[in-house]
Amino acid sequence: MNLALVGVAGIAVLLAMLFFLGTPVGFAMALVGVAGFALIVSVPAALNMFAAALWDTFSQYGLTVIPLFIFMGQIAFHSGVNEKLYKAAYRWVGHVRGGVAMATVMACGAFSAICGSNAATAATMTTVALPEMKKFGYDPKLSTGTVACGSTLGVVIPPSVVLIVIGLSTEQSIAKLFYGGIGAGLVLATMMILSVALICRRHPDWGPAGPRFSFAQRFSALSGAFETLLLFALVMIGLYLGVFTPTEAGAAGSFLAVVIGVVRGGLSWKGFCAAVEETLRVSCMVITIVAGAVIFGRFLAVTRIPYDIADWVVGLSVPPVGIMIIIFAIFAVGGMVMDALALLLITIPIFFPVALELGYDPLWFAVTITVVTTLGAVTPPVGATTYVVGGMAADVPLEDVFRGVFYFIPAYLACLAVLMLFPEAVTALPRLMR
Repeated sequence: MNLALVGVAGIAVLLAMLFFLGTPVGFAMALVGVAGFALIVSVPAALNMFAAALWDTFSQYGLTVIPLFIFMGQIAFHSGVNEKLYKAAYRWVGHVRGGVAMATVMACGAFSAICGSNAATAATMTTVALPEMKKFGYDPKLSTGTVACGSTLGVVIPPSVVLIVIGLSTEQSIAKLFYGGIGAGLVLATMMILSVALICRRHPDWGPAGPRFSFAQRFSALSGAFETLLLFALVMIGLYLGVFTPTEAGAAGSFLAVVIGVVRGGLSWKGFCAAVEETLRVSCMVITIVAGAVIFGRFLAVTRIPYDIADWVVGLSVPPVGIMIIIFAIFAVGGMVMDALALLLITIPIFFPVALELGYDPLWFAVTITVVTTLGAVTPPVGATTYVVGGMAADVPLEDVFRGVFYFIPAYLACLAVLMLFPEAVTALPRLMR
């Protein structure tokens, strides 16, 4: 039996189940993994592997960090933190050409840092930011593209659920991945803001300047961003000083988010229940995907495809940087047709060993591929975040939303170039940790 052929057939069946049958990602990976393992080894061995993989996954203490950070973000969302963030960013930069769009990027980055969900950030900022940009005469392509792309910052900026899952999959420090994500997130956000400036330079009528606020008004608006800063500081400083483990940081952040919501009067009982319900739904989805990825990964391991690909890539007469660009291109294309988390969990067992073999820093590689795969959240045919914005902006054709997104593609590529040329942007902060 040709093991590699079985592995390729398994990957093809998985893709067919995802795209043509609409099978949930976690279940599809588990089914293909068990069937392929049974074909190569035996049915009893496959059933034993299935049971062991489920037990190993669901009994991991480290996975408790996922629902805790999701809950923190949901509480902040239902407490109305998003509107205060936007108001603060708008008062500081809204007076320059394209400033309202720049404020939207900044608000998206700040809100996604505590929310960690592309879809939730996109839905929130579409509701809050689009009416403001429409009021000031912003072109729909610029406004919707800004919201869609700005919302993807949540994958990179901590506390990112994707970074948590990558850390668990590759046995890396989640705290260090978080700090690496800060540098990458700041670079990506900066590139998006520069993109807005360049777009408005080329099309001045797309982003007319808003009113100029006094410094007193600007500083008064900062109080609205205090909750976000406090939550972010609690989590990141606690992790940096070693006061919290990642799980404890998620618990502390969730508790503080509830206290802030209650004290500020923004969190109702209905909002609290909605936050709990959404946390359960998203957490179950993520953990099911993780379990399915573990099962599928064990199937790939017996086919030896990851090791064969690693040996083949390393043996290419191409410089390591060329191989890395090829890998990033695969992630970028894969992100266009698959959910980012599912893509990473399927491909990390294949490409992570290659990156290590080439001598790349594992932390740098883990953070950088999140930047690459964020492209998939805004580019067709999946482009989930873009569809969220397009669906909520009923007066803007979906084609215009995608046109707006394409103006920001160079920002992602520029960010990737910076991270490749200056890996210290990712690795510098984690090295300072104890």
